[in-house]
Amino acid sequence: MIYKFAIAGSILFILFILYLVKKEKIDEKYSILWLIFGIIILAISIFPKIIEYIANIFEIYYPPSLLLLLGIIILIIYIVHITIVITKQNKMIIRLNQEIRNTK
Repeated sequence: MIYKFAIAGSILFILFILYLVKKEKIDEKYSILWLIFGIIILAISIFPKIIEYIANIFEIYYPPSLLLLLGIIILIIYIVHITIVITKQNKMIIRLNQEIRNTK
């Protein structure tokens, strides 16, 4: 039963991301990462033995803890990515402000 819920949830998540792209709430370049995450969740939901296999490789005795660890790692990577984007945008805003002040 939980697998059916996970499959439905991941499909809804993917459709929600596509809806946000269609309404131009998210740029395509940022939505790709979310779509990849959604597809990974969908694959793990359809084939739950994948996570057990990976957990056995790393000698993790409780496979759901591997999911938690992977989720935390993915979120950390995404936070660093967003921080890089924000930093670039801040630098561009400062440069534009300086150009506007110089033209006056």
